[in-house]
Amino acid sequence: MLQLIASDMDGTMLNDQMIISDYNVAAIKHAQAKGVNFIVSTGRAYKEVKPLLDQAGVSCPLITLNGALVLDENGKTLSSAPLADTMAQKLMVLLKKAGLYFEVITSIGVCSDNRAARIENFAELLSSIDSSTPFKLAVSLASARLELMDINYVDNYYDLVSDPHIQIFKIVAFSPEGQAGLAQVRSQIAKHKSLVITSSGSGNIEINHINAQKGLALQAYADRLNVPLDNVMSLGDNNNDLSMIKAAGISYAMENATDEIKLAANHLTTRNTENGAGKAIEEQLALLP
Repeated sequence: MLQLIASDMDGTMLNDQMIISDYNVAAIKHAQAKGVNFIVSTGRAYKEVKPLLDQAGVSCPLITLNGALVLDENGKTLSSAPLADTMAQKLMVLLKKAGLYFEVITSIGVCSDNRAARIENFAELLSSIDSSTPFKLAVSLASARLELMDINYVDNYYDLVSDPHIQIFKIVAFSPEGQAGLAQVRSQIAKHKSLVITSSGSGNIEINHINAQKGLALQAYADRLNVPLDNVMSLGDNNNDLSMIKAAGISYAMENATDEIKLAANHLTTRNTENGAGKAIEEQLALLP
């Protein structure tokens, strides 16, 4: 019997306006009203997700940064799996040498050393979600949205490593050439067994500690609630969702999901732009006594 639902955000719970639709909000609240626990499971940082949940009027715990930081509904840390400082510095050196733009997600939030590159990457995300949006318009929209987001612009990433009060949870590298432009550094990073590499889009790789995986975080949270994995439902669309899709007894791939996610999931729902997440939740709630 369904007891816990874990949902990805981008490409899953969020629509083309980058918000949780009214339909999806209603489905989440319906599940909670029936006593089913709901948890967000995202590659995003807490400060990127919390405003979206507040806007939707949804209160729930969060698996953030691909499982590197798990928080309760009040933002209190339940568990964390940061990168070691020495490893974080090695990754920074490698990515700088490769000429790639990357962002560092830390205990003080998302950090960027290039505002223009950040806006460009966000614009490409908006364009990929809605192909009818011209890139120049997407840049304007990205710039406006980023003004509202809590981004830390820094001069030197290495200062983050040397600060004993800052933990580094994830590094995200981007390439305009897509995965082909990231293949070489990916193969180098993959040699480090203490790391896990995933992707939340066609043009990025996300680097975490090996213990920072959505599936591991979901299993630990289910254990906290004494919920067997057979009674857990997960929803996702991209490769950083794969571990939780495999972990949950009930798993849904979005119609817009990668082939790998579709093959791993045991259910398929409609696109994120068609309330697919909410429809999947309602489908399972209908099976409850």
